[in-house]
Amino acid sequence: MRLKNVLYVVGGGGAFLVFAVPLLWALFRSVQPNDVIVAAPDSQTFFQLTWDNFRTLIEGPGNLMRAVGNSLVVALSTAALTAVLATLAGYGFARFRFRTGPLLFALVVVSMMIPFQAILTPLYLQLNVMRLTDSLLGLVLFYTTVNLPFGVFVMRNSFASVPAELEDSAHVDGCGTLRMIGSVLRPLVAPGAATVALYAFLAAWTEFLGALTFLTKDELYTLPVALVNVQAGAYGEVNFGSLVAGSVIAMIPCIVLYVGLQRFYVTGLASGAVKG
Repeated sequence: MRLKNVLYVVGGGGAFLVFAVPLLWALFRSVQPNDVIVAAPDSQTFFQLTWDNFRTLIEGPGNLMRAVGNSLVVALSTAALTAVLATLAGYGFARFRFRTGPLLFALVVVSMMIPFQAILTPLYLQLNVMRLTDSLLGLVLFYTTVNLPFGVFVMRNSFASVPAELEDSAHVDGCGTLRMIGSVLRPLVAPGAATVALYAFLAAWTEFLGALTFLTKDELYTLPVALVNVQAGAYGEVNFGSLVAGSVIAMIPCIVLYVGLQRFYVTGLASGAVKG
């Protein structure tokens, strides 16, 4: 038994180092001057720390804070819209029996295997016809479309794990469908909904190609696109200090949200994996 505990501790410590060391290294590098980052290691300057990289990003002409705000608006809106639509669609697939239901759900699952890059051009043409290019709303709709198949898959399996007798009892008491989903079933499927919201938030927060394709105005750029604009200095020299500092800023919401929803995330993924 002691050997088993030692193996658990060693394995957990190794996994912690694998994931934590790169984050801590990026945090340490972000408070170093750019000339120290690109120079050979020197014991006299290696531990020279400064907040100039963050100050440059916040006060510089790139207006990174506006890009952070745009990313927050897009990511939070995508997470909320994806969670709501996936919950409604998942309930329909899990509880309503209709002839084309299995075929439609199979199409949803198959669409998860198609990379969005393959349909980027038709999506751009469609949003352009709808006058939603150069619009944060259009970007939210694009991200919701891409993340919705996974959300429907998880929520359908979450509702399938709930006994139907619970809904029958609620219907006998006069509870309507929407009220039952919001009051009776919500605590039971909350892990699945949190998983969908977290997955959609992270996907929208870190996505680059779609934002670069659909947005052309500087004031609408999201954080990944804005970081590309601040990385180049004179004569094409990469400003690694600003780039690492921007990466640290981009990591903060992801880490906070994941830590806060971790227990829901793990439970929701397990529900989506074992129910069919």
